[in-house]
Amino acid sequence: MKILCVDTSTRSLCLGVSDSDKVYEYELELGTRISALLVPTIKRVLESLGWKISVIDYFCAGIGPGSFTGIRVGLSTLKALSWSLNKPLVGIPSLDILAQNAISKAVFIIPVIDAKRGLVYSSIYKVQAQELKRVSGYLLSNPGDLVQKIREKIPAKAFKDSVMLGDGLNICCKECSAGLKGMKFLDKDYWRLEGRHLIELAKLFIQDKKSRNAFGVEPLYLYPKECQIRQKKNKKSDI
Repeated sequence: MKILCVDTSTRSLCLGVSDSDKVYEYELELGTRISALLVPTIKRVLESLGWKISVIDYFCAGIGPGSFTGIRVGLSTLKALSWSLNKPLVGIPSLDILAQNAISKAVFIIPVIDAKRGLVYSSIYKVQAQELKRVSGYLLSNPGDLVQKIREKIPAKAFKDSVMLGDGLNICCKECSAGLKGMKFLDKDYWRLEGRHLIELAKLFIQDKKSRNAFGVEPLYLYPKECQIRQKKNKKSDI
């Protein structure tokens, strides 16, 4: 079974390719060049393996939350490949992928992604039998509200067995340090999404028969008006 996974919700392209038990990872700093670099990078990676795109059995896309433009470009590309080749598509929340970086580090894991405007994307997970179980919704919060939500979901005595990670710590570390005594904060080595974790989650979704066709996977946008463009004369056009 061959799987191609791509997440473009951050400034870095996270790409994973799997051939049964073999996993290959690729990472590239994209910045604002995602539209120009994504397809050529996929092509180059597959060519290095001697594969044609038609041999892929499943496609997997990170669906956010994260960069609106990045998610849109990455997911649209994978949808186009899925539809044109009539192959299944799996959508994986980017917070789930990031949380995998800490699965061996704690009982409770809180990934946080910079959502701009002084806010963070987050969710709360509990490790059970070496798998992550989400115990909250996907959140768009200011630092104070995030601290309150964590205190509601995690007993104070368990803070010492809990970790936070991700570039959202640049936004909320001060408030979380003060309000969540004992909480651990992982350094920048743990902040990037990893292709092997994207592959692992994709395989679980496929095993649980959660793959869909190209039109069954939607992006995870948490900003309520993120998909609207304001035009002159106060008109709005959805994209």
